[in-house]
Amino acid sequence: MRRALLLTALPLILASGSALQAQSPHFGFSLNLVFPTGDFNSKSYPPYYSPSAGYTIPTQKEGYDLGLGGTFFMSFPVDRSLALRMSFSGAANNGTNTAPGEATINLRHSEFNLGGEMEIFPNGTAFRHRGLYFLGGISADFEQFDRSFGDPLYDYTDTTRKSRMGATVGFGHSFGYDAGARFNLEFTFHKTISGNNTDAGDPPSTDYLKLGLGWVF
Repeated sequence: MRRALLLTALPLILASGSALQAQSPHFGFSLNLVFPTGDFNSKSYPPYYSPSAGYTIPTQKEGYDLGLGGTFFMSFPVDRSLALRMSFSGAANNGTNTAPGEATINLRHSEFNLGGEMEIFPNGTAFRHRGLYFLGGISADFEQFDRSFGDPLYDYTDTTRKSRMGATVGFGHSFGYDAGARFNLEFTFHKTISGNNTDAGDPPSTDYLKLGLGWVF
């Protein structure tokens, strides 16, 4: 995870150069909808014999629903077409694990992401953070997986915490004039790139599409 933090901090290290000292960063925040994909959306586990239960657990189906989250970022322009940014985001998704003849297991996933990305503005509007841009980067993901039976507010909850790396790619658009706040729309895909070996007991990759609506100043 130290490597992940160092790689994530790289954009800020670059942003400390003399090319940026005269440029003011842009700040932005958004509310996000998180759409799980792949195994994070739906995964089946084959039957297995449970010594504690004394019988074979049938096929389990597990998945998470639409989640909600938020993002805050600082964008540092390098030149007319390129900006480097540091982002802080978080989200939570609820889900279920079901199997024939077994009690439903309530699932909850929450995460905090510390990311470093590049923003490319094809129309040369990085200094104003206006118009279309493409982005990509990596993040340090700090995740928590909760499993409970019955009412999750009162029943026993089993918690697993995981720190791993993620990658993000997507595009966005800042609408508005050169001065003042601008409305921002962003669509990205996040994929877990480390610590996701399910054969070794890791949780499945936390992969999702994220739609963000917010403002840039």
